[in-house]
Amino acid sequence: MPEISRFLGIVIFMNFNEHNPPHFHAKYGDYEIIIDINSGIIEGKFPKRALGMVMEWYEMHKQELLQDWELIRKTGEFNKIQPLE
Repeated sequence: MPEISRFLGIVIFMNFNEHNPPHFHAKYGDYEIIIDINSGIIEGKFPKRALGMVMEWYEMHKQELLQDWELIRKTGEFNKIQPLE
């Protein structure tokens, strides 16, 4: 579970050998969601405030997330992404 970013108790990660479409996971306590990078569609449940922070971060880093998706699938490498401040 490569950790892409971490902020305010939220962990953002991608898994190796994932299926399309490009997506990332966010975990907060016992909650976990999956977000489609291209569409922003969310699967799972998250507290409203934490979800707002993840979506704000996602909008700021969409291009970097797509780049990490390609990198991790092709090479197993990834770049950390700046946390939400």
